[in-house]
Amino acid sequence: MRRLVLLTLALAAGLPGPSRANDSSAQLAAGGLVLTRSDAIEMRTEDLEISRSAVQVRYTFVNTSGKDVVSRVAFPLPAVGGRAFFEMDIAIPLDSPDNFLGFETRVDGKPVKMEVAQKAMVGQAERTAWLRAHGVPLAPHLGPAQEALENLAPAALAEAKRLGLVDADGYPNWTLETTYHWLQRFPAGVPVLVEHRYKPSVGGTVSTLLGSDPDADTVRTYCVDSALLAALRRAEAKQVIYSEGWLDYILVTAGNWKKPIGKFRLVIDKERPEDLVSFCGEGVRKIAPTRFEMTRTNWRPERDLSILFLERRSGK
Repeated sequence: MRRLVLLTLALAAGLPGPSRANDSSAQLAAGGLVLTRSDAIEMRTEDLEISRSAVQVRYTFVNTSGKDVVSRVAFPLPAVGGRAFFEMDIAIPLDSPDNFLGFETRVDGKPVKMEVAQKAMVGQAERTAWLRAHGVPLAPHLGPAQEALENLAPAALAEAKRLGLVDADGYPNWTLETTYHWLQRFPAGVPVLVEHRYKPSVGGTVSTLLGSDPDADTVRTYCVDSALLAALRRAEAKQVIYSEGWLDYILVTAGNWKKPIGKFRLVIDKERPEDLVSFCGEGVRKIAPTRFEMTRTNWRPERDLSILFLERRSGK
């Protein structure tokens, strides 16, 4: 049986960035909450903290329309499945069919009961109803989906192949799209605090592609500067080995509100002082041995965030 993608990596939500060696795993890009587009709601603050262990976000929203507004809030998980997905190892943090990032959220300190919407797609065609009618679990990357396909009656299996649900080798061939969502009331003029957290998908490789002959794609994607490259060359000379961890965070979709983000704060935590980190940002400052901060006011993101973690593994 083809190896199913069930990696819970020690290194640790869109598809992978630069091509990597065979001993690597790829990351899935996730982001923050998405609101129905509204001219009534402002995001006054966003406080985003990212490490390899967790993504944590705190938003303050204010409805400035003068009357209460009810808006749908959603958190889309990265899509899983499809040919490109199975042709590489993908970092999946949790063994869960519908919440593999362990997403959870609170509003004004209280847990939110969310709805979940899932769609099984083959290209532009939705096949969710067919899979459910035939008892096939929707998560294509987990073993039960494969087992259910193998146990289909011959006529049903033939139909599944005709619908594109099974590839030429007999494996799941659909992509699962999952979204958590709920209806949120925003009282007029009253700040609403929304907090959520999840475990990110962090790709990686056992040794860095930087050093004496740095990979150009990595340097460009993560804005690796000359000081970090020099530090890696010195480490290489001392036989110090660093592994790479890659984490992508979607920022540019977070703009469905009235004005730019009033106050934005990003903190990247590399978690261990001996490790290294690189990402693209302006005005970044070190605020603790492992933590780096970037702040903005009246800001609309124009690019997504890609973070390179370099974990010291061994050496003299």
